[in-house]
Amino acid sequence: MLKYTIKRVLLMVPTLFGAACLVFFLLRLIPGDVCELRMSGEGGFVDNEAIAVCQEELGLNDPKIVQFGEFIYGFIVFDLGQSMWTGKAITHEINLRFQLSVQIALMATFISVIIAIPLGTISAIRQDTWLDYVVRTFSIAGIAIPSFWLGIMIILGLLISTQAWLGEPWMPPIEYVSPFEDPISNFVQLIWPAIATGYRYSAVATRMTRSALLEVLREDYIRTARAKGLFEKIIINRHALKNSMLPVVTVIGIEFAFLMGGLVVTEQVFNLNGVGKLFVESVQNHDFNMTQALVMLVALIFVVTNFIVDIFYAWLDPRIRYS
Repeated sequence: MLKYTIKRVLLMVPTLFGAACLVFFLLRLIPGDVCELRMSGEGGFVDNEAIAVCQEELGLNDPKIVQFGEFIYGFIVFDLGQSMWTGKAITHEINLRFQLSVQIALMATFISVIIAIPLGTISAIRQDTWLDYVVRTFSIAGIAIPSFWLGIMIILGLLISTQAWLGEPWMPPIEYVSPFEDPISNFVQLIWPAIATGYRYSAVATRMTRSALLEVLREDYIRTARAKGLFEKIIINRHALKNSMLPVVTVIGIEFAFLMGGLVVTEQVFNLNGVGKLFVESVQNHDFNMTQALVMLVALIFVVTNFIVDIFYAWLDPRIRYS
C-alpha cells in the first residue's frame, strides 16, 4: 500500500503541471488584461501611461516564461500571491469563501448518499414493480430538473408557506455564519441549497446503485446464497450491496469534486458568496492570479478525491490489492 501511495502521489505531479500549463497559457490568450479593465471603468478616458505603470507593477510585461516560473514556484511553496483586482492575498480571499463551499459540498453529498443508496436498493430489489417505477421517475426528474430552478421553487415555497402559516414571509439568512459560531443559523441558511444540489446528484447515484445492484444480484454466488437458505436481508446487506458499491463510490467521489469546484448558479440563487462566485468574478475581471489559483485548487481536489476513492475500493472489495 505504501508503494502504491507513493506512486499515486508522484503521478499527481504531471497532472497538476499539465493543468497549470493549460490555465496559464489559455488565460493569456484572452484579449485585454486587468489593468485595462480597471482603468476603463464605465467607458471613460483611458490613460495609456497609467495602464503601462499598472502592467509593470503587476509583472504583466515580464516574459511569459518568467511569469509561468513565478506561478509554479508560488504554488509549490504555497504562496499564491495577491489578487490583481483587489490587491489582497489570494489565500485570504479564498479562505473567506472556501469554508462555505466545503460545507455545502459535504451537506449535499450526505443528502445525495442517504437518498440514493436506499432508493436505488429498493428499486433493484422490487424491480418492475410500482415502487421501482416511482423511484425511477424520481431519479429521472432529479436529472431533468436544474438545481437552480429547484432552488427558486424552494425559496418560493418557503415564502408562500410561511406567509400562510406565520402571517409573514420568511427567507433563510443571507449573511454567512460559521457553524462554530451559530450552528443553528448556519444550518438554516445552508440546508436549502444543499437539498437543491443534493437531490440533483442523488438522481445519478440512485440510477447507478440500481444498475450495479441488479448486476450483482444475477451473479452465481447470490443464487448459491439463496439456495443455502440465507435470509434475503443478509444476502442484500452482507453480500450484494457492498459488492455493488464500487461504481457508486466513483460517482459520489466525482460529484463531490464537482461540488467543491463551486456551484455558480445555485450560489447566485441563494445569494451565497462561495468559490463559484469568486471564480466567475476573477474571470470577468481578468484576474489571472486568482483564476490560476482557483483552477489549481479544483484540480488538486479532483486528484486527491480520486486517490481517496481508489483507496476506498480496497476496503469495499478485498480482491483489490495495491502494490
